[in-house]
Amino acid sequence: MVFLLYVQLLLGLSGSHSQSGEGHGLKTEAQFTEKYFSQTLDHFNFNSMGNGTFSQRYLITDQYWEKGHGPIFFYTGNEGDIWEFALNSGFITELAAQQKALVIFAEHRYYGRSLPFGNNSFSIPQISLLTVEQALADYVVMITELKQQLEATLSPVIVFGGSYGGMLSVYMRLKYPNKVAGALAASAPILSTAGLGDPQQFFRDVTADFEGITPKCRDAVRGAFHQLKELAEHQGYSRIQSEFALCKPPTSAKDIQQLYGLLRNAFTLMAMLDYPYSTHFMGNMPANPVKVYTVGSDLLANLRNTAGIVYNSTGLLTCFDLYSLYVECADPTGCGLGFDSQAWDYQACTEINLCYESNNVTDMFPPITFTEKERELYCSKRWGVLPRPGWLKAQFWGDALSTASNIIFSNGDLDPWANGGVRKSLSSSLIAINIPGGAHHLDLRGSDDADPESVIKARKTEADIIEMLNATNPPASCIHVHSGKQLLIKFSV
Repeated sequence: MVFLLYVQLLLGLSGSHSQSGEGHGLKTEAQFTEKYFSQTLDHFNFNSMGNGTFSQRYLITDQYWEKGHGPIFFYTGNEGDIWEFALNSGFITELAAQQKALVIFAEHRYYGRSLPFGNNSFSIPQISLLTVEQALADYVVMITELKQQLEATLSPVIVFGGSYGGMLSVYMRLKYPNKVAGALAASAPILSTAGLGDPQQFFRDVTADFEGITPKCRDAVRGAFHQLKELAEHQGYSRIQSEFALCKPPTSAKDIQQLYGLLRNAFTLMAMLDYPYSTHFMGNMPANPVKVYTVGSDLLANLRNTAGIVYNSTGLLTCFDLYSLYVECADPTGCGLGFDSQAWDYQACTEINLCYESNNVTDMFPPITFTEKERELYCSKRWGVLPRPGWLKAQFWGDALSTASNIIFSNGDLDPWANGGVRKSLSSSLIAINIPGGAHHLDLRGSDDADPESVIKARKTEADIIEMLNATNPPASCIHVHSGKQLLIKFSV
């Protein structure tokens, strides 16, 4: 997915390290210490796994904390190495400096270095303990015990997360409101991943990002895929190898389908990471990558060069290996590579519903379906499991969220995940913040001179709301400016 398609893992990091921003406007530099927490393997079965434990990694800084009284900002780690999220979520530490908060970034079980069974974690049945529910239980146990250890039992906890991590933050507030005072869920597709909405929405919105630059871009991409399809139909495999600088010529329809997926994934990443400055998150990306796409007369060359932006940003690759750069999985938006990709594939086969498709009508990509039946067949073969399409909706409320409270849902309108989340405020304490010109959880990133005014305003709104939630005796109401109008917001903690 969501979010770690081509993460550059920082596995060499340990001990204490700084969170430094990529832009010139970062106001703080947090010193994180890497630690490990003895975590229960199975929270829901007292007899399984011999009541064993595993080492769960977390990062912590008390650099700005008013010890024992200041709030705790807890990042609910998602599908990747926790350092990657800490180094790309500077807003949290900037806010901690303002509000005197302790900051903790917790790594999700089965990702990064938090592998319950080491390299055997992805075998069957060991991987069966990888569930949303187990991850949430990890976080609430960690919060409870660390608060006791740090003599911070009175400190309110605000959870933060982006993408799948944002989904987890919502779920934490829903499931453990006694432990979590509020949540900021950035770019959290809690509706689409619960099977709610249009399966064509995601790739339609990727297309819209490029179309927003110029309709010629959409037409050029669609034309390029049409040329590629014609070459494949006539088995022009040598020409395809040459045009796309492939290490080996394709030899089958399966290889062509793999090439389609690899190319579609490049556009997906560029749309998600369409930040106004260069980044090194989920790979290396130039500033405003969607604008980098060039509409030239050689349509196939344009397509190849787009792939190069994502898969060969260093320029060191001499050719593209279809099956090592992109792995087809139960997430049509991409699972990434390595152990993290296996973990996310399993989650997409069990609880997380990602049956998205492209059709070349509402989007610019080749028709590639991923139906519930196709998901069942893949997951049964790969993991020996059958997905439960309605489980997230039943377990975590789906779109029936009106009785929840104290959650901020933020989304940028450039993010193809946005319309799979909450775009309208549901109550006075379930606030939707929409960010024009914002890409995937841009608001969680540290301040940068290139930030659009919209994200500066969004962060200010988020900070004001969180400050109210942190208050021991919050005022009954405050004035909140949202979408150009003044709204009376009531907070309940």
